[in-house]
Amino acid sequence: MTATRPAEAPDPTAPDPETAPETDPEAAPEAPRRRTFGLAAATALVMGNIIGGGIFALPAAVAPYGTLSLLAFVVLSVAAVLLALLFGKLARRSPVTGGLYVYPRDAFGPFAGFLSAWSYWTMCWVSIAALAVAVVGYVDVLIPLHGNHLLEGLVALAALWLPAAANFAGTRWVGTVQIISTVLKFVPLLLVATVGLFFVDTDNFGPFNATGDSVPGALAASAALLLYSFLGVESAAVSAGEVKDPQRTVGRASVLGTLASALVYILGTVAVFGLVPHDQLVHSGAPFADAVNAITGGSWGGIAIALVAVASITGCLNGWILLAAQMPYAAARDGLFPAPFAKVGKGGVPGFGVWAVAVLGTLLIAFNYTAGPDTTFRVLVLITTFTGCVPYLLSAAAQLYWLAQGSRERVRPAGLVRDLIVAALSFGFSFWLIAGAGYAAVYQGTLFLFAGIPVYVWLRGRSHEPEPVTT
Repeated sequence: MTATRPAEAPDPTAPDPETAPETDPEAAPEAPRRRTFGLAAATALVMGNIIGGGIFALPAAVAPYGTLSLLAFVVLSVAAVLLALLFGKLARRSPVTGGLYVYPRDAFGPFAGFLSAWSYWTMCWVSIAALAVAVVGYVDVLIPLHGNHLLEGLVALAALWLPAAANFAGTRWVGTVQIISTVLKFVPLLLVATVGLFFVDTDNFGPFNATGDSVPGALAASAALLLYSFLGVESAAVSAGEVKDPQRTVGRASVLGTLASALVYILGTVAVFGLVPHDQLVHSGAPFADAVNAITGGSWGGIAIALVAVASITGCLNGWILLAAQMPYAAARDGLFPAPFAKVGKGGVPGFGVWAVAVLGTLLIAFNYTAGPDTTFRVLVLITTFTGCVPYLLSAAAQLYWLAQGSRERVRPAGLVRDLIVAALSFGFSFWLIAGAGYAAVYQGTLFLFAGIPVYVWLRGRSHEPEPVTT
């Protein structure tokens, strides 16, 4: 397989998609794929993947930093919207499945595309296992598991394989499940975030900076905990091959889904901060449940929030499993991932990719419940922010490349300036996210990323016949 670059970059603001790079002439042509995601389903996919289980624990996690963590939420929300705009622009050029793999590949060649796909795929299957484990704590509120590791493991496996089964049923079912689960979690969370504002007591907020460090240092530290909360903004771009009218829908769904998620995050955190006294919030295991109890004066908040959390995380797993299968699917079509990942089932979902992430997630879950705390599993979870941001960085760089290569006669000055600002800020944000992940996460994530290089070498070597030696 040989990837070629266009001789001249088209107008970056033009809606016409770019011609795909050349692929192996012996490769089987890709079967036409039915686009089943409209604007509602695509927006729900973005929201469902951004709002997972983290929102239910984030207020307590950032409470030790003080109310400046609300400012960190605002900064991250603005940056996430910029990324959504970036992916919308890139999807107009390449409205195909695999988004964050396709953009670096088209701009910089197959190796950059492989690194992006490998990094994103790694982030997906590790995150899927972590989300499945997160379900256990909320199920324990509904049905006490009494610390039985076997029961906890079975619950986590059920949380993983039920969404996987929905994916095997096809993209139409994935979209339906995503819409239902998004409504189930979004409406209750929004009610808490809005109704709760009427019960806020300003004395509960606590100090602005509770760390004793400088404001910039505390802001960066709190933002580091919040980085993972916005992963998923790229969901519509990765699934562009299943989206109707992707040149328009991907950008709209990305922005709408990100804005709606940011609204829930910010208002929800403000409400919890104002409902639960700061000294109690720092030690809370279920901050939203405590907030509901403060509103109602009862004790049923924990059960209600647990139900919402289970629906939230299940829907999140449903969307992430689809993304985890689609990224390697696109790379496998170009010979940059093992061939089985390119096989598509009757429902339009890459079945082998779903099996792969489900099995890998199962192994991580089993390891988590047999090896105990502070294991390699926990270390892998910490590097998901790094592995998720590498494709962001490469995609922003790809947009900057296309803009730099564009002919001035074919680019409207206003559009060029706007796109340059979005791409440059997105690149800077991605770089900041990687730096904020911490030295250990960056070091370990880099090793994990480079571990894919032998796979690339093997696949590329097998895709080319050796040239005859002449004397």
